[in-house]
Amino acid sequence: MSQIKVGIINVTGYAGVELARLLSKHPKVKLGSITGRSAAGQKLIDIFPHLCDIDMTITAELDKVDFAFSAMPHKASAEVIIPLVKRGIKIVDISADFRLKDAGKYPQWYDFVHPAPELLKQAVYGLPELHRTEIAKASLVASTGCYPTGALLALAPVIKEDLIEPDIIIDSKSGVSGAGRTLSLSTHYAEAVDNVRAYSVRGHRHLPEIVQELEALNTRLAPSVTFVPHLVPMSRGILSSCYAKLKAGKAGKGEDEVIELYRAYYKGDPFIRVVDKPPETKQTWGSNLCLIYPVVDVRTNRLMVISCLDNLVKGAAGQAVQNMNIMLGFPETDGLEALPLYP
Repeated sequence: MSQIKVGIINVTGYAGVELARLLSKHPKVKLGSITGRSAAGQKLIDIFPHLCDIDMTITAELDKVDFAFSAMPHKASAEVIIPLVKRGIKIVDISADFRLKDAGKYPQWYDFVHPAPELLKQAVYGLPELHRTEIAKASLVASTGCYPTGALLALAPVIKEDLIEPDIIIDSKSGVSGAGRTLSLSTHYAEAVDNVRAYSVRGHRHLPEIVQELEALNTRLAPSVTFVPHLVPMSRGILSSCYAKLKAGKAGKGEDEVIELYRAYYKGDPFIRVVDKPPETKQTWGSNLCLIYPVVDVRTNRLMVISCLDNLVKGAAGQAVQNMNIMLGFPETDGLEALPLYP
């Protein structure tokens, strides 16, 4: 069987270079084209020496490929994807440009008018644990945001089973790589080190996709979500702590029962681990794993669920490869078997 030729649009961002690392060792695809307009003409290894086995030159435009990943920023991603869709190329988009089903939300949350609202119906939301069947049939997959991945995986089982009240709090901590490679004052070493800060407290742009997917899981819930992200002085990783009251009639539900619900819900999902003690971000570094720890506080009748993942792997590039595997009929774990790095 010949290898599928894949391309990466914007390989020079954190998600793009992580895609290159993962795809270079994938058994069934060949990395055939990598773009990065500001770095066009340069060798990939001259910019990222750790990818010394990838002898490729970055180009301004994508060469002929069978499958494409877009790691472009929001708005710019849609502009490069639209002509590829018209050419019949299967695509995974890592930006948010096709995640929201309501085109009217883009001006509010992303400050642009969507250029192809008709494609929003065609695009499949790329969280495999929730949409595996639809992804397998898709030609355009909008890979899930890093924060929503951890939050949705933490909440999906109890939302689906209608166990919690609609008032939900999601408190997330992320490493600075989530802000991307573009230089900014807030991610400058002297600003970020020895410091933790909340941001976008009046509404982060990942909030609408969290609400969209929670509503899809349970149309009766009408979730009221408070989502507060925090920047912490580490390079990668996301830890999310999610809180919700158990519904009346569910009071006193034992923790063992809740844990068994989670294990049953994620049975067969290769990258989900329901763990027995609070997980740590370093336990996921470099892997496509998401660790989930559900706890019931019987004193307050509150469910607490903690999730951990690597924002650049399960939160971005790894999830994109996982989506590609499903779209192309490959084993879901192909190219993603690496265990986490430690310490």
